[in-house]
Amino acid sequence: MDSSQPKAIVLTPQTDTQAASSLPRPIGSLVDRYGRVHTSLRVSVTDACNIRCTYCMPEKVSGFLPQDRLLGFDSIARLVHVLVRAGVRKVRLTGGEPLMRPNLSQLVQRLSAIVGLEQLALTTNGMLLSEQIDGLVAAGLTHINLSLDTLREPAFLQISRRDGLDRVLEGIQAAVESPLHVRINALLLRDINLEDCLPLVGYARKLGVVLRFIEFMPLDANRSWSRTQVVTGAEIRELVEAQYGALVPQDRADASQPSRDFHFADGVGGIGLISPVSEPFCSSCNRLRLTADGKFRNCLFGKQEWEVKRLLEPPLGQEDCSDEDLLAVAKACVEQKHASHGISDSDFQPPARAMYQIGG
Repeated sequence: MDSSQPKAIVLTPQTDTQAASSLPRPIGSLVDRYGRVHTSLRVSVTDACNIRCTYCMPEKVSGFLPQDRLLGFDSIARLVHVLVRAGVRKVRLTGGEPLMRPNLSQLVQRLSAIVGLEQLALTTNGMLLSEQIDGLVAAGLTHINLSLDTLREPAFLQISRRDGLDRVLEGIQAAVESPLHVRINALLLRDINLEDCLPLVGYARKLGVVLRFIEFMPLDANRSWSRTQVVTGAEIRELVEAQYGALVPQDRADASQPSRDFHFADGVGGIGLISPVSEPFCSSCNRLRLTADGKFRNCLFGKQEWEVKRLLEPPLGQEDCSDEDLLAVAKACVEQKHASHGISDSDFQPPARAMYQIGG
């Protein structure tokens, strides 16, 4: 057997158990048939974006979702409230580029007020962050992840098909100077920005933040994904250790955390490796996803979606749904989750939607 290929994920169905919760009026938990308890929700607030990263979306988009197709803030807040009662503890706002959604801080304020929600995070490319960060912090945002794949303007233009590296760096600096918990995410493509690996590490160490490398996944709209372009986590670790010495593995406080984290021996900063292609972590996945147009997904690579927008925003004259109705849709989605994403299966086919349409 080729040892470079990821090992198959084998899970055994277990008896559904209630997740422990100290919240008032719990209404069940989100447990799939393999015993994975879902405590993390990713909410895409828009599919629109101000850049066109090659690994995420096409250069030309015929059109993004109109405002009336986007799930409203009232609906998102209500749904999060229901899911927190069902055991969700972390919410991450994504896109597209979430900062393109008007008045996003208003949604952050509403979500941060939900009792039982322990972490409210945002993933952004940072281009619009410097002018919005004060409002987001004041509204109750706790964590932020910023995407940065290169420190070279030509490579930035090649990857994102847009100018704006200076604005991204300005956003990162604003985040570092804020009270938010900051991480930087980088994705390396072998023929484009592999040479940026060590400069990015040096940059993150200088800022004192953790830099996480994410493997290139088959979620690009151009269907151009190739395993030959994937720079594996193991390869990145080898490059970093050749420059900085042996990395010190960190214990995983949270088994569902997809990143394998390391400290530098000198105590300055650290890196994380997220390796869904070479080292799948499906067996501990605890994530449920909500698309910008109000559909649940149980996996980035799933083929099914569960409509919830029509329940939350029914046509005029139609009866409103109950919290139990909403929970039933979420549970149906979770219960149909597969054991693994199947990237390495010979018959694997990527989902019809690209990353920007699903939510990062």
